[in-house]
Amino acid sequence: MGKCHLHLGSNQGDRKIQLARAIQMIEESIGPILSSSSMFETDAWGKTDQNDFINMALEVEHYMTPNQLLKTINKIEDQIGRVRLEKWGPRLIDIDIIFIEDIIVDTEKLTIPHRLMHKRNFVLYPMVEIAADFIHPLINEPLSIVLEDCEDETEVRRIDLY
Repeated sequence: MGKCHLHLGSNQGDRKIQLARAIQMIEESIGPILSSSSMFETDAWGKTDQNDFINMALEVEHYMTPNQLLKTINKIEDQIGRVRLEKWGPRLIDIDIIFIEDIIVDTEKLTIPHRLMHKRNFVLYPMVEIAADFIHPLINEPLSIVLEDCEDETEVRRIDLY
């Protein structure tokens, strides 16, 4: 049994419904959700000529190896209808593994911690909301400090669900 942190994003269709479907499928296929961030709306990052994203982070209990977790996440994305046409392009759902506790993985198919998370406000804001004191295993700083040091100037807007 272990804990992982996942980051979810959507910028196509009813973004909130896509995230809700992903959360339900994560709970059914991976394990119980221990913590969930607010939803945050952000401009697209990397490839900016597309719709805004809604992003959020989850802490999930799981019983999988890193590769099993990746395969399960890819299956969830496929079932929701994600199509991979271009890097950083529009998508119904995107689920990234940010951390699996303090494990470090660097293979052709999987890098944990996520290699760009520390450079992206849209990942850091929801992560700090649920895990501000978590120590990034490569940077060796709590996520709250990683966010303070982040040079990304992309605006992140918390969504009020009420």
